[in-house]
Amino acid sequence: MNAPTTIGTTEKVADAIRSGIRTGQFVPGQHLVEAELTLRLGISRSSLREALRHLSGDGIVAIHRYRGAHINRLSRREVRDLLEVLEQLVRLAARLGAASGHANRGLMDAALEAARRHGEDGDHRSYIAARQAFYDCLFEVAGNQELPRVTPLRRADLFRAQIRPYQTRAQQDSHTDGYRLIAQTVNAGNVEEAEAAVAALFAQTRAMVDTLPDEAFDVG
Repeated sequence: MNAPTTIGTTEKVADAIRSGIRTGQFVPGQHLVEAELTLRLGISRSSLREALRHLSGDGIVAIHRYRGAHINRLSRREVRDLLEVLEQLVRLAARLGAASGHANRGLMDAALEAARRHGEDGDHRSYIAARQAFYDCLFEVAGNQELPRVTPLRRADLFRAQIRPYQTRAQQDSHTDGYRLIAQTVNAGNVEEAEAAVAALFAQTRAMVDTLPDEAFDVG
């Protein structure tokens, strides 16, 4: 009988934390103050703790016995592992999308919007929203309903928020250029070029990760 309440509370906390990460209110490594969250969300401390335990399974929140909960901060190894998994799923989506023969104007629009949002105002929240729209369109074209469920975009949002202060503008611009190339090749129905575009984007991201200083990552 209590399951709906638990699920609702978990989603309420999850939405607040994800939104906070996207707006910069929460940053990787930040301690989550229970009193502030319970007051802000209108929930009990026990409900909050239960929700945070659920969120720790998604890798967004880390919980330590004596230090409480904080927004997870990824190590360089965790980032590399994340990129390895994410690349394979995005390559699958691009391959299926290109093979479907159904061009999606929304895919290109989202890629252009991500670049515009990044280029005009540097608003990380609006950029992340446009990025999510890009992947939503890519998954729609791919036609596989499981891809949105299994692709770790929430962890990817965390990764992006974590490294953003350390990236150069050129690196950020190059990343949004990668979205445009993926959209072009998928809409053109070219399977090999679509997969190559995804591979190029992730190769560039891994190379960038290798150049970032140690302080950009959790060291355990």
